[in-house]
Amino acid sequence: MRALLVIPTVFILVTVVFIVMRATGDPITAALGGKLPPAQLAEAIHNAGYDRPIIVQYFEYLGQIFTGNFGTTLSDNRPVVEVLVTYGTATLELAFYALLVAFIVGIPLGMVAAYVRDRWGDAVLRVFAILCYATPVFFAGMLLKLVFSVWLGVLPVAGRASTGSELEMQFLPFSTGIYTIDAILTGDPAVLGDVLRHAVLPAIALGLLTAGVFLRLVRTNVIGTLSTDYVDAARSRGVAERRLVTKHAYRPALIPIVTVIGLQIALLLGGAVLTETTFEWKGLGFMLAEYLQARDFVAVQGIVAMLAVIVALTNFVVDIIAALIDPRVRY
Repeated sequence: MRALLVIPTVFILVTVVFIVMRATGDPITAALGGKLPPAQLAEAIHNAGYDRPIIVQYFEYLGQIFTGNFGTTLSDNRPVVEVLVTYGTATLELAFYALLVAFIVGIPLGMVAAYVRDRWGDAVLRVFAILCYATPVFFAGMLLKLVFSVWLGVLPVAGRASTGSELEMQFLPFSTGIYTIDAILTGDPAVLGDVLRHAVLPAIALGLLTAGVFLRLVRTNVIGTLSTDYVDAARSRGVAERRLVTKHAYRPALIPIVTVIGLQIALLLGGAVLTETTFEWKGLGFMLAEYLQARDFVAVQGIVAMLAVIVALTNFVVDIIAALIDPRVRY
């Protein structure tokens, strides 16, 4: 039943993207208006089919989407699918590292906050969680660059890898586009170290956004679990409070984390636009900003539609995982 809801969800998201993009006018005028004589502009609009009724364009667009055709970019004349494949791996790699940072930071600190609840340490961690969530990603990125790249000089300021490492990965017989995997395939530890060093600051800047959510969620659920009957029974047997937190209350508190991962993926993909632009991490977010600046709404429409599909499918997969972990969850 839940799987059937994915189809109308994707349909609604794609429709909304189409309507929002067309609200600005036809893509040809948006991208080339003022750059071509009126006669050539009108001819380009006619050749692209943007002078036809909007409902005809809409159904044609749906047909293209279902066949995997997202159109061709206006600014650099590339198939949008090629852009999605080329740069999508970079965004997925960044999202993975950011989610890893969120887990490493948010879950342990949430448990600590529950352990020291209602004390000064708890208050400090709650303020930290609020700052993580409220601080704009681009501002956090600029601060990290200033401290670790400019002042301390220990981490790269931008990019996914140094020029030498990228050249070495280009000689691989097969490239995945995920630099971490490609660096491992080179067999050169220096290349892998270089790729990981470039990923540290973008991952932290984007991961802290979600870490704040995880921290507060784990704290709340661990505190709630500590007040249950079976934990009270364990406490009456003399089990230490720290052991109650780490053993009895830890796993039940992780179930809500799984259920919100889908929402956090959407947050990470949205934050990736600013993060990739700040660190010149050439993924879909970086290219989306480039195409927006070029007013290439065909490319923008394709990228946003694909991100919407990814979010919908991710939420579906997360719901299935949550149902497998917790038998009480049913769809």
